[in-house]
Amino acid sequence: MTAAASAARAALAPARIKGCCQPVAPGLPDARADNLAALHKALGDPTRIQILHILSTASEPVCVCDFTAAFDLGQPTISHHLATLRDAGFVTSFKFGIWAFYRLNPAMSEPARAAVGQIR
Repeated sequence: MTAAASAARAALAPARIKGCCQPVAPGLPDARADNLAALHKALGDPTRIQILHILSTASEPVCVCDFTAAFDLGQPTISHHLATLRDAGFVTSFKFGIWAFYRLNPAMSEPARAAVGQIR
């Protein structure tokens, strides 16, 4: 967590529900806010949105070589995007020989599932 994020959390009084002009909701639990922020951060790149679109319409797992062919990007960049999506819980992968195959994570969270639903 960055120093700015820590300061912002410290500024949010967890029990405060009365604002100056109107009542405000208490803050989200830290873990939920962190999870939602990670999901939105992973969605913050057009290439990752395109990857999720490809995966959401694929009937079979997609090989990393297919993503490399679909985008004007090198394999290391594609792998970075896929790792970001995997870390955020959007995709899973498995190896078959020297190739890695990706698919949407069947156990992704409801917020992640809702985000992918908007991409299709």
